[in-house]
Amino acid sequence: MKKLDKVFEPKVALPLVTLIAAVFRLIPLRYKYLFGYDPYFHLAYIEESLKAGYWLKFITFANGPGGIKISHPLGMYLTPYYVYKFLSIFGVSLYDAFRITPVIFGVLTIIFFYLAMLNFYGKREAFFSALFLSVMFGHVFRSMANYYRGDNYMLFWYSVALFGVSLAIKYANIKEWEYKRFAFYLIPAFASGLAAIFWQAYYPIFIFLLGNAVLLAFGAFILEKDKYLVDSAVLVLSTEIGVLVNIKLGERYGYGILMTSFRWIAKKFGITLNGIKDIYLWTHLMILVPLGLLFILILFILSKIKNSIIKYTALVGVVFIMAILVFIMLNRYLEFWKEVLTWIFGSAPILEVQRSSFKDLFVAYNIILFLIPLYVLRFKNSKISDFLSLGFIFPSLFMIYYRTRFLFIGSFAVAAMAGVGLICLHDFLKPKLESKKALALSVSLLVVVPIISAGLGFERVYAERPIINDHWVQALTWLKDNSNENDIVLAWWDYGHWVTYYARRSPVAQGGPSRWVALYYLGKVNNNQLMARGVDYVIVSYDTALKFGAILDTANVPKEGYFLAVLPLISKVGALIFQQGQYTITAMPGKEWSILINTGTAVFSPKEAFLEYKNSITRLNITAKNTADAYVYLNLNYGYAVLMSEKTFNTTLAKLMFTDEYSKDYQLVYSDGGYIKIFKFKHPNVAVEQTENEIIFKFENATGTGLGVFGYLENGTQVFKKWYPVKGKNEFILPKDQVNGTVIRYAYAEGKKIVDRGVFRKR
Repeated sequence: MKKLDKVFEPKVALPLVTLIAAVFRLIPLRYKYLFGYDPYFHLAYIEESLKAGYWLKFITFANGPGGIKISHPLGMYLTPYYVYKFLSIFGVSLYDAFRITPVIFGVLTIIFFYLAMLNFYGKREAFFSALFLSVMFGHVFRSMANYYRGDNYMLFWYSVALFGVSLAIKYANIKEWEYKRFAFYLIPAFASGLAAIFWQAYYPIFIFLLGNAVLLAFGAFILEKDKYLVDSAVLVLSTEIGVLVNIKLGERYGYGILMTSFRWIAKKFGITLNGIKDIYLWTHLMILVPLGLLFILILFILSKIKNSIIKYTALVGVVFIMAILVFIMLNRYLEFWKEVLTWIFGSAPILEVQRSSFKDLFVAYNIILFLIPLYVLRFKNSKISDFLSLGFIFPSLFMIYYRTRFLFIGSFAVAAMAGVGLICLHDFLKPKLESKKALALSVSLLVVVPIISAGLGFERVYAERPIINDHWVQALTWLKDNSNENDIVLAWWDYGHWVTYYARRSPVAQGGPSRWVALYYLGKVNNNQLMARGVDYVIVSYDTALKFGAILDTANVPKEGYFLAVLPLISKVGALIFQQGQYTITAMPGKEWSILINTGTAVFSPKEAFLEYKNSITRLNITAKNTADAYVYLNLNYGYAVLMSEKTFNTTLAKLMFTDEYSKDYQLVYSDGGYIKIFKFKHPNVAVEQTENEIIFKFENATGTGLGVFGYLENGTQVFKKWYPVKGKNEFILPKDQVNGTVIRYAYAEGKKIVDRGVFRKR
C-alpha cells in the first residue's frame, strides 16, 4: 500500500484528480450540439450583444410578443465572452468557448474543494472527496461541456469561500498566525459577493456560509474550544461584507431573482428595503446576521459555566426561548416566507422541480450514495472541521430531498461525506484485521470502490445526448430564412430557447411551463386569442407528441378521455407491426387496410387511420372489425405509429401533426415528413422592414383600422405611445426620428380587436 500512499501526496493527487475531472467533463464535446434548452438562450444573447457592440438589456427575439428584459446578472454572459477573447488567439470560436466554459469552472471547483478538504482533514480524505466529486454524475452533468448552467458558478465561488475558511482554521494553532489568519475570512466575504453577479439564484452560498459559522460555533461550544467562537463571529460578519459587495455590484451587473419576483410581497408586508434591491439580502442583513451573532454570543456566555449539566440545560432553554422570540418577531413575515418557499419547493410539471426519488439519487451519486452514513464515524473522535462541514451538509441534504434541481449543489456535501466516511470506515476496521485481510480491506475500500464509482459515473456521462437534432436545426433554420424578423412563433415551451437561437424569432413560451400553450395544443384556444398574442407560426413535432402527458399536466385539465401512445415500428415482415409496452398495432396494406389494435386485454380496429409516407398524408380505407374509440396515425418515413382516443384526435396538436384535415386558418409551410411541421397562421399580419431612416409596416390580409406603436428604452421604460389610422392601407411608413426608444412594440387592431402584435429593435 506504499504506492497508494504516494498517490495521496498533494503533488500527485491534485493533478490526478484534476485530469480525471477534466476528462469526464470533456466527454460531451464529441457532439456538435449543446445539451438541454437553456444554454441556447444564453448563447443567443451573447451573440446578439456582440453584434450590437454592447450588452443588451432588452431582447426582442424571446418571450413574444413583448420581448423580455434580461434578468440574469451580467457575469453569466461576461465569463464565456472573456474565455472566448482569451482562446480566440488560438482560433477557438465563441461557440466552442461557450461549450468549454462549464468545464473550466467545474474543474476549478474540484481543485478548491480538494484544497479545502486537505486543510480540514488530510491527504486521504481530500483525495477521495475530490475524486468522488470528479466522477459523480450529480456534479458532472451541470459542469460538463455543452451544458452551460449558472449554479456551476455558485458552487465554484463556494469552493473558493470554503478554501478561505479552511486556511483560517488551518493556521489557528500557529502562534505567529494567531491574528493574521483572520484576513483569510476576506476570501469568503468577496467570494459570496462575487457569486451574485454570475447567477441570479446565488443565495445558497450565503446559507452555506452562515451554516458554517453557526455550526462552527456550536462545535467550539461542544468541544470547549472557545477561540473558534471568534472565528464563527468573523465568518458571520464576512457574509455581511459579501452582501454589501453584492449590493454594490448589483447596481452594475444585475441583482438576484428575488429582486423582482417578491418585491410586491415586501410591500404587502411592510418590509422597508431601504435601497436594498433584493429581499434575501435585506433578510440576511437585518435578520439572519443579527440572529447568528446573538446565538454565538449566547454560546460564549454559556461556555463560561463550569457545571456541564447546568451549561447544557441552559443551552436547551436558551435555544427554546430564542425560537419562541424569533417566531413572535417574524410572525408578520411568515406568509411572505411561505410564498417564497412555495415558489422554491413547490411542485410543477417539470422534472427538475420534482422531489428526488431513489432512482434520481442513484443516477446522480451511484454507489457513493451508500457511503454517506459513514460520515457519522467522524464524530467518534470529532474535531472542529466536522461541525463546520455540517454547515453545508445539512442545507444540502434538505435541498436534495426537495428538488432534483439541487442534486448538483448537493453533490458537494455528498462527496465530502463519502470521502471522509470511507477513510473513517477503513481506519476503524483495519486495526482489527491481520495483515492480509487488512490489505484486502484497503484494496476493496480504497481501490475497488472508487473504480466502480468512476465506472458508473463514466457510463452515465457517456450516455448523455443532446436533445436537439438535425431535424430541429433544419426546420428552425428554414423558419429564420423564410419569415419576418418580427414574427411570433408558438411551440411547446421546452423548445422555445431553440426557436430563439436557431430561428432568431420570438416564441410565446420558453424557460418555464405555459398553460396557455398547453391549452392551445388541446384545442382550447381560439383564433382571437392567437391574434391577441401575435402568433404567426405554429410548430408541432414528434417530440411534442411524446410530451402529451406533460401537456395535460400543464393545462391542468381533467385527463378523462385523453389518451395518446407512440409506438415504434418493430417489424415489416408480412405486416407492419408497431409496439410499445402492452400496445400493438398490426397493419396489413392493401386497397383496404386491415389494422388491428391489441391492448393486451382486447383486439379491435380504429375508427379512422392516417398514413404519412414521403410527402403526403392519406386517410386510409380500412376493413372495420370490432371498431372502438381509437384513431391511428402511421408514419413510414420515421417508423412510428400513434394510437389516440377520439378526444385526443380532435385536439389541435393531433389535427395538425397527424392529419391533413386541419382548419383552413392554417397553411403547412414546412414538413420533413413527420418529425417537425411548421404552420403559418393566416390572419391580418404585420411585416416590419427598416431602412436607414424609416420603419415600414406592411400589412397582409389588411383588415386592420389602427396601428399602435410603443417605444421603450433598453431598461424597459416606455417613452413613446401613439396610434395611427391605417384603414384600407397595405403599408404604413413611419420616420424613425418620430419614434423615441430602441425597442418598438406594435399592435395592429381591427376596431377594438387586436389582430396582430409584435416587437422589434430599431436599427
